[in-house]
Amino acid sequence: MEKKIFTVAILGLGGRGADAYGWLIHKAKDRFKIVSLCDLKPERIEMFSQAFDVPKENCFLDDEEFLREKRADLLLIATPDTEHVRHALQGFALGYDLMVEKPLTEHEDECLQLLDAQKKAGTKALVCHVLRYAPAFMKMAELLDQGKIGQLVLISALERVSASHQAHSYVRGNWRNRKVAAPMILAKCCHDLDLLQFYAKSKCKTVSSVGDLAYFKSENAPEGAAKRCLDCPHQDSCPYSAKTQYLTNWKKGGCPEDCWPYNVVVNAPITEEKLLAALRDGDYGRCVYYSDNDVVDHQITELVFENGVKAVLTMTAFTATGGRRIHFHGTLGDMVLDEDAGSIVLHQYGKDREIMPIADLMEKGYGHGGGDNGIVNALYEILSGDATAATSLEASVESHLMGIRAEESRLQGGKMLNVHQ
Repeated sequence: MEKKIFTVAILGLGGRGADAYGWLIHKAKDRFKIVSLCDLKPERIEMFSQAFDVPKENCFLDDEEFLREKRADLLLIATPDTEHVRHALQGFALGYDLMVEKPLTEHEDECLQLLDAQKKAGTKALVCHVLRYAPAFMKMAELLDQGKIGQLVLISALERVSASHQAHSYVRGNWRNRKVAAPMILAKCCHDLDLLQFYAKSKCKTVSSVGDLAYFKSENAPEGAAKRCLDCPHQDSCPYSAKTQYLTNWKKGGCPEDCWPYNVVVNAPITEEKLLAALRDGDYGRCVYYSDNDVVDHQITELVFENGVKAVLTMTAFTATGGRRIHFHGTLGDMVLDEDAGSIVLHQYGKDREIMPIADLMEKGYGHGGGDNGIVNALYEILSGDATAATSLEASVESHLMGIRAEESRLQGGKMLNVHQ
């Protein structure tokens, strides 16, 4: 029997919808065909209608027009955080199977609304917790299941956002302000919350959280700092200089057309002239101390699961490098996954330490340690009915509730809250 090729409509042609998932889906020509696109920016439509071979008559600048009818088997939703629920509800109503970028929402009632809409539609939904499809993170689950460290007692997770990533995405970028994005615990750490709940193998009972915006604000600006980096006397010495982060670093290393973070600042092909223009006039040329950001730059969250497993999640901007470090503490040993060190270290009590390079597990060329490619590969099996979604809508709602309660706790000074009220 001939293998089915699923048609795909993409709503949102940003870094995730087009540059990540879109390209991977387009390359899998034996499994998928992109047939319709929608984005607010004409230049993105122009670029990706050509790249993905989508006829202009199937491309839209208005989401309401795009969502007047069902245009494919699958709707990929990669719009801003605040639009995910609206677009998902419209997608369910049209009978689409959905692939939705995270986070879904910061509101509990909307989580329940989505579940109800999916039930009525009878369609499939996959949430993009891509680390659940990344080989190194799944290796940790395998080792836990094999009892390598005995009974799991505690998980200590460190989310190193890194100073440069914080400045790019959460001070200057799309997730900088609570008016346009979910709180940091969901916008950045919904991956981590999803993993912790998955590793603990239990619903979460209680959450408490503290954190705030400690540094990226006007009172910490160096003397004489300008509102834009290209006008600033500190442009060559400030560690957060947009000139250094985008222009100098790009010229130093070169960059393919789809290279992050430069492809977020300007459209490909990336040139010095384009970058200079963007830094003079755009969001990414602003001083980090004079932006309109209001999201936290560090947060600590404590979680207690119903089966007794406990976890501590630390998210911080103040690291030189990025990557997660997750330390599992068990009754017969402990183990650490450290993306920056590039290793999994398993130390069973009374035995020699075992070191496993995660480079041997990760797929080269794709984001999130192979998770982006992994979720697209899993997508075909899910749509075909040969597999169930590990990050289904129902599974994702549990970790979203953890994040929602964590933010409520933070705003109440760290008060311990029940996740299921």
